[in-house]
Amino acid sequence: MSEIRATVRLQFHPGFTLDDAAEWVGYYARLGISHVYASPLQMSRAGSPHGYDGIDPTRIDPELGGEAALERLVARLREHDMGLILDIVPNHLAVGGSQNPWWQDVLAWGQASPYAGFFDIDWHSPEPLLAGKLLLPFLGTPYADALHGGDLVLRLDLAALRFHVAYHEHRFPVDPRRYGDILRLAEHAALWDLAPRFDALQRRDDAYTAVAECRRELRQALADPAVGQALENLLALFDGSTRGGAIRLHDLLEQQAYRLAWWRTGADEINWRRFFDITELGGLRIERPEVFEAVHALPLRLVEQGWVDGLRVDHVDGLADPRGYCRRLRARLGECQKRRPPGAVRHVAIYVEKILAADETLHRDWGVDGTTGYELMNTVSALQHNPAGAEPLGVLWRQVSGRKEDFPTEVRLARREVLTTLLTSEFETCARALHAVARHSLATRDITLAAVRRALTALIVHFPIYRTYADDGGRPELDAPFFDQAMAGARGELSPPDAEVLAWLERWLGGEAPADAPDAEERWLRQRAITRFQQLTSPVAAKAVEDTAGYRSATLISRNDVGFDGEHFSHPPRWFHDANAWRARHFPHGLVTTATHDHKRGEDVRARLAALSEHAGAFATRAEGWRELAAPLRHRLPSGLAPSPGDELILYQMLLGAWPPKTERNDTDSMQRFAERLAQWQQKALREAKLRTHWLWPDEDYESACRSYLEALLASPELSRELEAAARELDLSGALNGLAQTALRLTVPGVPDLYQGCEFWDYSLVDPDNRRPVDHAAREATLVAATDPAAALAHWQDGHVKQGLIARLLALRHDCHALFRHGDYLPLAVEGEQGERLVAFLRRHGDRQLLVVVPRLCASLLAGSEQPLVPPSRWSDTRVNLPGETGTAWQNVLTGTTLGVRNEHVAAEELLDAFPVGIYLRNRYRHRES
Repeated sequence: MSEIRATVRLQFHPGFTLDDAAEWVGYYARLGISHVYASPLQMSRAGSPHGYDGIDPTRIDPELGGEAALERLVARLREHDMGLILDIVPNHLAVGGSQNPWWQDVLAWGQASPYAGFFDIDWHSPEPLLAGKLLLPFLGTPYADALHGGDLVLRLDLAALRFHVAYHEHRFPVDPRRYGDILRLAEHAALWDLAPRFDALQRRDDAYTAVAECRRELRQALADPAVGQALENLLALFDGSTRGGAIRLHDLLEQQAYRLAWWRTGADEINWRRFFDITELGGLRIERPEVFEAVHALPLRLVEQGWVDGLRVDHVDGLADPRGYCRRLRARLGECQKRRPPGAVRHVAIYVEKILAADETLHRDWGVDGTTGYELMNTVSALQHNPAGAEPLGVLWRQVSGRKEDFPTEVRLARREVLTTLLTSEFETCARALHAVARHSLATRDITLAAVRRALTALIVHFPIYRTYADDGGRPELDAPFFDQAMAGARGELSPPDAEVLAWLERWLGGEAPADAPDAEERWLRQRAITRFQQLTSPVAAKAVEDTAGYRSATLISRNDVGFDGEHFSHPPRWFHDANAWRARHFPHGLVTTATHDHKRGEDVRARLAALSEHAGAFATRAEGWRELAAPLRHRLPSGLAPSPGDELILYQMLLGAWPPKTERNDTDSMQRFAERLAQWQQKALREAKLRTHWLWPDEDYESACRSYLEALLASPELSRELEAAARELDLSGALNGLAQTALRLTVPGVPDLYQGCEFWDYSLVDPDNRRPVDHAAREATLVAATDPAAALAHWQDGHVKQGLIARLLALRHDCHALFRHGDYLPLAVEGEQGERLVAFLRRHGDRQLLVVVPRLCASLLAGSEQPLVPPSRWSDTRVNLPGETGTAWQNVLTGTTLGVRNEHVAAEELLDAFPVGIYLRNRYRHRES
């Protein structure tokens, strides 16, 4: 089986199962993919569209076909010398509902459950009503309303003989040790006599196993129809819509290991770790060996069987100890690798989903192969944005929206808001952990909880990265500059007394190693505080940067995406080269991608919007004109204009970026589908921004008015005509950017990852739009018909040229595997009139070299063209410097022609005469001319 050479990310769900994927393995093999990179396959909630809401990590999801279907897929992959990479989710499982057996067991038995330590629960909450209990904020109305409204219904599962309280899709188990509280109210001796049997469980150490005998006796009793009728009558006594029933049901619920609550209480009082602010996903304590083994038993077995060649670790920053986790996983994989079957790839890859800040690098002592590749998305995007467009677009944004174009300011505002709304309970948990450290020492016992809160808030507001990785040995040197940056920002807004508290926080949060603490208790307190802090800063960053500021600040919305450094509108080629050279040295086998299931805008939407940065002045003028024309379409609400000026400007950007070249405004059906997709995106964007509406308290009037505006905009003959014309002006430069982006992903250091469907143009929007079904049949037909990318330029609008480019470069990666796997990276100087519009580099290994030449910022050079190809003469005297490469021949991988290099300078018009990007291969010894 081949090593991981190129991957395709497939999203599995009941509508696209493992057997469905097996049908298209042959297509992906012909395209040049070596491994299918699967979304989570372990059992998730019924109907899950993505698999990140797992309920049972010990099984392959039956809705996807189960393990038998996985075996069939693996067999098909092996037939084509391909493999499988599995996405695993060690951070959380889906809770609520009734489908997670571990969670249901914890609800039933509380701390006596063997799974109580699996979830990150604070059983010692300072809230008296939560002492020894979990808060379950799953009620759609206040508790009293749900209780008295009869929405909470006591039932008995006759198959399992388990009492539970049903509420819509939820099942809240009754503690078996409290079944006697129910049965003693029965009007039948057989049930009444069983009450003491269940009561006795409260005094037994073996209650968890002894309950089986009690259930057996209950089953025997229920064999009598009269007993069954008595049970029905008994359950009716707990009808909350009656006064007596409500009292009985409430008393029973008060005896459980949980407290039912209205969903709005979750942000303030929840006492277990969630995934971000999603109450339906509960955090796991994967740092515990028994939890690690239980969660990883299935994927490790699949690795050992040779079915899986790599693991993608979801949200590694959510874990208590990412470094320790990754090193443990690497060790366990090492053990499995020894027992893998002959022919299986020996090294099993680990990729971590990790978002890195602009100056942050992945820690090199984790034992992983790299990240999932967000960094390349960012670097390519920054490379393709014109720095000259930043000022006019920034001025437009400021004047129209009334908000500053300063992205870091928006992030700090959003961080503060997230801390005081969505993640209040997590913040309080961290603050209390730090306060406990303060109280432990005489020197700091006078530090108040309020002072800790103020200092902690300032520190997190100014935190520049997702998290640090301090442990018992203190803060790693690699993290120090970022913590120092946060400290400097926090000090600037704190009073002198609070700044002194901040200094203590710096010591407790890894500035001093917990291992050096004077006693064991303080060491434990500091370790706990560090863990709580580092598991807090990560979701704060995600919610504040990606899901709030990214939708509030839109100098150009294409610079706001997952893993992007939105504070930088663009970066020069040198920055791009440095990032690639660093990856080549340290993580040459990490994934590199330009589209994912998490992206906010499709890769070719971003490419088109990058081209808009080259028309900044014209766009600013047009946008003001459109706003004037559209004035009658806006709605005046008590809360203000709908849409707000900022939301209106973002909508214009998205219209131009996502409007496909082949969609005409007079095509009613296509425009209706386009409008529907935009409306779905619009609602999510408005709620994520949290300015005029919100996920937790949506303003339906505002959202409806914004949708009405969108529909009216596209229905207006004059406005739709102008918008379409502006969109068409981005077609060529956007397509050129898209092809350049594709070429870079497939040639820079790393393993290229293709997101499903992106072989053609990707004009998708935020999920779920980017998870729409893929027309594999159309893609297969195109691939079979022709893979000549140069010929496909004539009809570039259909995206076949992109697929042809991908196929050619993946074939090259197959033929020159060592070059891409081990080759170094050498930036090349570009000179001449258009020198800033080209990026060039060499990949070198042994006797082979690959020259890559890619254009950027070429909108003006495309004027008058009919294809996304710069006319060769417009490159003027621009040339690429190939030091020491005289008298050699290079083969154009995309056209098959040969280029003779006579001196160290190669003209751009020769390199890019027939195709938008230039990819040239040379065998140093075989092709040397005499």
